[in-house]
Amino acid sequence: MITGGMLRYRTLGGTGIQVSVHCLGTMMFGAVGNADHDDAARVIGTALDAGINFVDTADMYSAGESEEIVGKALAGRRDDVVLATKVHFPMGEGPNRGGNSRRWIVHEVEQSLRRLRTDWIDLYQIHRPDYTTDIEETLSALTDLVRAGKIRAFGSSTFPAEDITEAYHVAQRLGLQRFRTEQPPYSLVARGIERSVLPTCRRLGMGVLTWSPLASGFLSGKVRAGQPVDMTTGRAALNPQRFDASLPENQRKFEALAQLTAVAEDLGCTLAELAIAFPAAHPAVTSVITGPRTMAQLEATLKGAALVLDDETLDRIDAIVPPGTDLYRADGAWTPPSLTELTARRRPPADRAAE
Repeated sequence: MITGGMLRYRTLGGTGIQVSVHCLGTMMFGAVGNADHDDAARVIGTALDAGINFVDTADMYSAGESEEIVGKALAGRRDDVVLATKVHFPMGEGPNRGGNSRRWIVHEVEQSLRRLRTDWIDLYQIHRPDYTTDIEETLSALTDLVRAGKIRAFGSSTFPAEDITEAYHVAQRLGLQRFRTEQPPYSLVARGIERSVLPTCRRLGMGVLTWSPLASGFLSGKVRAGQPVDMTTGRAALNPQRFDASLPENQRKFEALAQLTAVAEDLGCTLAELAIAFPAAHPAVTSVITGPRTMAQLEATLKGAALVLDDETLDRIDAIVPPGTDLYRADGAWTPPSLTELTARRRPPADRAAE
């Protein structure tokens, strides 16, 4: 059984700020998606008119263009919107034009404020971990920005549970302000954060903004089990190995796709609507970020945002993709250097020989 309702609101990580349970993500506004600024502004305006009061962007989305679009679209409506953006990824050439250092954060927040045409940012997020920067350096810079009135609160994005916990204890020990939110990937087929990230955030009283509920298009309804996938466009063109049903490692994922599609059909909704509704059912989740590129995609998003899944439906989903299971690794998810850098996994040959 499934019931519908109006858009709901929840408190963002103990800040007292009320945000809509579904957040408008703007990664697809700009050169990488919808480059028509006026059309993108209309999508943003329609979302606000529908009751969404939470907008998320990042400095690196289309190299700042997304922030510029959002800034123009919010003219005259800024006071009614909870505005979030992010910092971390490189912006231009040079070794110090990215990361989580005080030097870069203090510089880049001013650029985001300029592009967004605002005097303050409600939620400023560290887009990914940076192990070359001490976490106290990052928290100290962010705390100073809160005290200066540049930002209202700050959070992390795609941090592992151990880094979230470390940041919390460093803030407590040094008397700094702490991460109020975490923004991880979460979907019907990517449930790994249920193991430790979500319980950690709930224990620490942090808000959670989840991203990629459609699993980078895998749950959009365009991909159908037993039917060929167009590998020349979209996410399939970027990562064909993830959409190739003939690969043995994808067999379980496509089986789940067929079963989840059947659940949606039994409920009388689309797979995309089911996917958008699912993350909001978890008690640790504050808001679900969706990233429509067009008005039609926004309309589908709003339908999913109005759905509330009952226990029977959630039990069926658990039987298909057990809690804590990742069948699909989100595009853009973070991998720690301990796995990607050889020097982090292997002793130098001379040290091995001397043992």
